[in-house]
Amino acid sequence: MALRILNPKKVKLPRLKFLRRDPFGNWLILKRALLSVFAVGTYARMNIINKLKIEGTEYLMDLPDKNVLFISNHQTYYADVIALYHIFCSVKWRMKDSIRFPIYFFLPRVKSFYVAAEETMLESGFLPKVFTYAGAVTVRRSWRSKGEDIQRAPDRQAPEKIKKALEYGWVINFPQGTTKPYAPVRKGTAHIIKDFKPIVVPVVLNGFRRAFDKKGLKLKKRGTTLSVRFKPPIVFDDSYTVEQIREEIARLIEQVPEGTGIPPVPEA
Repeated sequence: MALRILNPKKVKLPRLKFLRRDPFGNWLILKRALLSVFAVGTYARMNIINKLKIEGTEYLMDLPDKNVLFISNHQTYYADVIALYHIFCSVKWRMKDSIRFPIYFFLPRVKSFYVAAEETMLESGFLPKVFTYAGAVTVRRSWRSKGEDIQRAPDRQAPEKIKKALEYGWVINFPQGTTKPYAPVRKGTAHIIKDFKPIVVPVVLNGFRRAFDKKGLKLKKRGTTLSVRFKPPIVFDDSYTVEQIREEIARLIEQVPEGTGIPPVPEA
C-alpha cells in the first residue's frame, strides 16, 4: 500500500477565530483586549463613582447579531459610547439591566461599532486613535468642522462604511450629530434606515452631561445617576419617507415635544 504524500502548499488550514479581523481590518484579538482594558479602566466611573441605571435590556437579549442600529441622543463624545459598550458586553453574558458583576471584562462583545465624526477620532493624540480601533466608523460631517458651522459636500463613503458595519454587527448612531440637546436629526441617519432596513433600537441617555466634561473623559460631578433606557426594537416599512423617519427618530429619542402627528411604527 503506497502512502500519499500531501503537498503542504495545497493544504488549507482552518482559520483560527482569534486571528480574524473585522470588516475594517482590525484584529479581533487586539480589539477584544482593548475593550477589556477599557472596561476595567472605566468601570468605577460608571458603577462606583457614579451609578449606571439601565432599563430595557430585555429588548436586546434576542436581537440578531447583525443589522441592528441603535439610535440615541448624545451628551458626551466618549462616555455615552463607553456606557453602551459596557451594557452590550453584559447583555452578551445574559445580564438584565445591570453591570454589577463585571465578569464580561474577560470576554467582551467585539461586534459593536459606533458612528463618530472623523475630526474627533483622528485628531492628534493616542487615546482617540485607540478609541477608533475599538469600533469607530468615522464619517466626515458636512455641516460642522472644528467647532464652526460649514457647508460642504456629504461624505459619499459614509453610507458604505455604515452598511459594512451593520452587515457584521451592531452599530450605535447619534442621529443629531452633536451633543447639543434638541438639535435636528440629520438626514443621513434616515437614509441609512430607509436604504438598509436595520432593526432600530431607540436609546435615551441622561446624566452624562452632568457627570462628565464634553469629551466624557474628565469627571465633573460624582454621585450622578447615569441613565440608559432602551425602547422596544422597531422597523420602518417602505411607506415612511425620509422626512417622516427623521421626525419619528426625534420623537423616539425624546428630542422633541410629544405630538408630532407621525403614526407609531410597528415593533420588530
